[in-house]
Amino acid sequence: MAVISWMAGLFYLPRLMVYHVQAEPGSDKSETFKIMERRLYKAIMNPAMVVAWICGLVIAVEWDYFRDGWFHAKLLFVILLTIFHFMLGKRLKEFAADRNKHSERYFRMINEIPTLIMVVVVILVILRPF
Repeated sequence: MAVISWMAGLFYLPRLMVYHVQAEPGSDKSETFKIMERRLYKAIMNPAMVVAWICGLVIAVEWDYFRDGWFHAKLLFVILLTIFHFMLGKRLKEFAADRNKHSERYFRMINEIPTLIMVVVVILVILRPF
């Protein structure tokens, strides 16, 4: 459930930011997006990420996955998702201060990053190619 919640947030937060860019800074619409983004990030995404990491590491230790090459590759991509998570946190702070410098197109493009990483992770877990 933690991974699903985290991934849902990683998919949804950039989409909210696409719409937030379209709102006039200081407007009621912009302020509503700030609340939605902050609650999603702090109340759902952060706890879900922490639980996903803890459970994933426990499973990896219990099943001795640290010896497997596919797991090292998967771990790399999960680290990339975590970096993406914190990058979204930085964008969130910029919106909160009405200092967003990025375009709608930027947020539309980064919205695809978690999908691409998720596909790679699922392939690694299912096929275990090395």
